[in-house]
Amino acid sequence: MKLRFLPFLALLGLPLHDLTAQNASRPLNLDEVITLALNHSAIGKQANTDREISYWQWRDYRSTYRPQIGLQGNLPNYSSTITPVVQKDGAIEFKSVKNNNSNVGFAVKQNIGLTGGQVIVGADVLRYDDFIGKAKRYNSQPFTLGLTQPIGQFNELHWNRRIEPLRYQESQRKYLEEREKIAQRTTELYFDVLLQQVNAEVARQNAQATDELLRIGQERYRLGRLSQSDLLQLELNLLDAQQAKIQAQLSAQNATVELQAYTGLATAPALDVPTLAPQPVVAPEVALEQARQHRSAILAFQRRLLEAERDVAEARGTTGMQATLSANLGYVNQAPELNSSLQDLRNQQQVRLSFSMPLLDWGHRQAVVKTAKLTREQVEHTVSQEERSFAQSVLTEAGQQQQLTVQLRLAQHADSVAQRRYDIARSTYLLGRISLTDLSLATQAKDGARRSYIAALRARWVAYYRLRALTLYDFEKQQPLAAQ
Repeated sequence: MKLRFLPFLALLGLPLHDLTAQNASRPLNLDEVITLALNHSAIGKQANTDREISYWQWRDYRSTYRPQIGLQGNLPNYSSTITPVVQKDGAIEFKSVKNNNSNVGFAVKQNIGLTGGQVIVGADVLRYDDFIGKAKRYNSQPFTLGLTQPIGQFNELHWNRRIEPLRYQESQRKYLEEREKIAQRTTELYFDVLLQQVNAEVARQNAQATDELLRIGQERYRLGRLSQSDLLQLELNLLDAQQAKIQAQLSAQNATVELQAYTGLATAPALDVPTLAPQPVVAPEVALEQARQHRSAILAFQRRLLEAERDVAEARGTTGMQATLSANLGYVNQAPELNSSLQDLRNQQQVRLSFSMPLLDWGHRQAVVKTAKLTREQVEHTVSQEERSFAQSVLTEAGQQQQLTVQLRLAQHADSVAQRRYDIARSTYLLGRISLTDLSLATQAKDGARRSYIAALRARWVAYYRLRALTLYDFEKQQPLAAQ
């Protein structure tokens, strides 16, 4: 079923050439408007941007577990100054110093996610030039292997390895959910415009029909076949119909502007009345199962619980004893020439254990840890409640699908019956066999049935996209939205 929008759009004051072009390209259907909103609207572009941001954040996280290769140094590192020098007898003598102390090094660093430590493999060359004493020296370390290992401290790498994959998967599902929400909101605005267009077309037809009835009534009044009271009622009906037509046009313009602002449409579109929404049979339990497999909320629940556990571990690992083991071994030598400094290399070893331990903190550690634990318990309670609410919303939405379908079919049948009744009532009134009141009642029933049908069609389409957003599953094609 389609409406004829050319007379209605002309009432809105659109240029005739625009009307001709739009009619030549036919009215837009719901799928086309949704596609335009997804690709061109500000909120659609924001969803794409958020997905790109989450991807690069994921790339940044993964890079922390891969070898980091770098080159560092000071080249040149020239200094010319007067500096105090302690003599053998303890006296201080100020001497001019003019030197260059340059170095360049190469290092490969690898984080250890399991322990939170870091392994460093590198090489370093230092050149010292004494421009006053006309001397130079090289200090070469062609190979060094180092380890830095925190002991008993908070291991951020370990927790990131558990949390960040969930966060990334959650963002990908959120992107799909945002697209379904855009489709749902576009559908709502689409039917808002469509309903106002229907109202405007109905108001135009009513005004035209009322004007025709007034002309007939005036002729009957001159023939003495209509009372003055009925004639005045016809005039009042025409005034009401003309006011309703103007108000309907304004409402249609406002609804169209809102649709354009949301979807990014450049011109006011003519819209086609959609057919019935897809009506696959969806068992509530099946919908809940699909939602638990595909919705971002499920991953968000897991992530929030892990983050609460992480905060407890962080509270424990940053308030007690802090220790770090550092070890380094390699080869080193120094000589006046670079080649000589790379020969007869000597072993180099360094081991250091640094620690700090509070002896009296007045309950600071206990308070921090207890606060983190209580926060974790609160998160567990909140997540548990949200999980129940999530399941109930999915079950309720899936259970309403069939009822909305029945409601739509009844509204469609009522629209057809009311239209036939109006046609019969109008013909009967023109023959003088029913009163003006009966015709008015038939008109009101026709208009109300048409609006009820559009409202029921709107509710069914919105519910269709809402269920898709709640489950991220296409029950019509029997596959997850992520696979499309």
